[in-house]
Amino acid sequence: MGSMSATTQNLIQFVQIHFAQLVSKGRRGPLLAALLAIVVALPCAMMMPPLDRDESRFIQASAQMIETHDYININVQDVPRYKKPVGIHWLQVAAVKLTSNVAKRDILAFRWPSILGAALAAFACAWGASYAFGTRVGTKAGIIFAVTFMLSTEAFIAKTDAVQCGFITLMMAALAHIYLRTRDLGKDDPRPKMHGVKLIFWLALAGSIMIKFIIGPMILATTLLTLWAWDRKIRWARNMGWGWGLILVALICGPWIMAITVTTDGQFWVGAVGKDFADKLKGGSEGHFMWPGYHLALLPITLFPAAWFLGGALQTAISRRHEAAIRFAVAWFLPAFLIFELMPTKLPHYTLPTFAALVWLCAVSLDVPLKLWAKCLNTAAGIIGGLVLSALAIAGYVLYGTPAALVFAIAVILSALVLGGFGGWLIWVNRQRAGFAFILAAGILTHLAFVSELAQLKPLWISRQLEVALVTAHLDPRHDLRTPGPVAIIGYSEPSFVFAMGTKTQLLNDDVKGAVRALREGRPLFVESQFENAFQAEAARQGLKPHAVTQVKGHNYNGHDQVLILYDNPPAP
Repeated sequence: MGSMSATTQNLIQFVQIHFAQLVSKGRRGPLLAALLAIVVALPCAMMMPPLDRDESRFIQASAQMIETHDYININVQDVPRYKKPVGIHWLQVAAVKLTSNVAKRDILAFRWPSILGAALAAFACAWGASYAFGTRVGTKAGIIFAVTFMLSTEAFIAKTDAVQCGFITLMMAALAHIYLRTRDLGKDDPRPKMHGVKLIFWLALAGSIMIKFIIGPMILATTLLTLWAWDRKIRWARNMGWGWGLILVALICGPWIMAITVTTDGQFWVGAVGKDFADKLKGGSEGHFMWPGYHLALLPITLFPAAWFLGGALQTAISRRHEAAIRFAVAWFLPAFLIFELMPTKLPHYTLPTFAALVWLCAVSLDVPLKLWAKCLNTAAGIIGGLVLSALAIAGYVLYGTPAALVFAIAVILSALVLGGFGGWLIWVNRQRAGFAFILAAGILTHLAFVSELAQLKPLWISRQLEVALVTAHLDPRHDLRTPGPVAIIGYSEPSFVFAMGTKTQLLNDDVKGAVRALREGRPLFVESQFENAFQAEAARQGLKPHAVTQVKGHNYNGHDQVLILYDNPPAP
């Protein structure tokens, strides 16, 4: 026991010394946080196949922009996509042109904007917290935000949320600078020159609008109104450069807004506002209804490993609420979070743009003597987060796993519960620096192991299996010139397959006659098992005998188990 105790003490001392050296370089904190976000996200972006449905719709629309040279309209095959602004597509187009070629369908190229968006969020979190609370706290806030489960997950998914989080966090960090520097100035006091910070604020606001329209302005408005009600003064907000700032936003956002309005005869706004946004307010859009309390219940998972600091964050918010910086963090987080809770449509990533404010409070709490209730809440949230992630890893292995998946599932358990639990114990006994380091390591390893296991669950990635089946059978029209295209498929219409095989891929839905027509033309055809009898009957009526090549089995995580048969009837001479 004595030897084990001495070893533990030496390990803790080693972590404390090296972590202190790391955070002492305050000016490097934001860059360190950004780099860590990239390091955590990049391996996941490289190993995960395109995801259904949102990611694959985004990347397919971006691919079509490059193919058609139409950078105004947003379409997936022949269907207009009137939901989100064009900003994410422009970023993805730029990333593909800089790093790859659209014909390669290289998923990593499309994911670079999300990776860099997460890096921007971590950078901005550290930058804002460093000004508000000092470089040491700011560095901790940035690096813990970089590895929170939701941000590091959105970082490898090529859609809007990581980029939106980056712009909004940067906007709010700049607003914190303005608020803290001007809040207590008298009427006749000289105003500090903050042209650079103001420019960052307005550019970030414009960026958030071009990514997702309303969320950035909504969080800005709720923060300003809350601070006005709490402080009972808003004079400081006059120093934000409203005149030239709004003109700058209009110059950035206006041209595309006018172009899409003219090009679609206003139909874009009917779809984006009248349907997509309105449906989210009226009810559970696309089956995503959840009761209030959903986001709060998910915090131990979405914020993991920072869940180990939630009790301290709450104590800090209550006990130091009179401090301007704490007040700003609460005004940023709480009202926007409540709005997301009250909306009937809920998805786990919706609250991500508020998380940096909560992470600020978590980082501050590491220097606060915690009360017993705060320690208990820390422990409960951390253990719940670790248990849920471990349970998901076990379930994935049991249902769809391989021996490799088992190794990663065990790694999730060891990282989330053992390593994280040890860090939580160190926090409990007031060894905050060492505890923070272990909890940070637990977050990084848990996420990497979890995503690595997910990538090993072969039955979930049906589109990848379909593509492999075509290549193995030498029936891929992209590589085998003897095979006419496009590939046709009936009973499976996930956009990931369209992205993989190309824009002209024929999704037949339930068109059995179209399937037989594709067979007669000699094109590769996949038939889902529920359509097999009808397909065989129609082929017999037309005098064809379908030739089955292979079979693909899997679980569509947007639906149910599926079996698809690949047919290859060479065209008649």
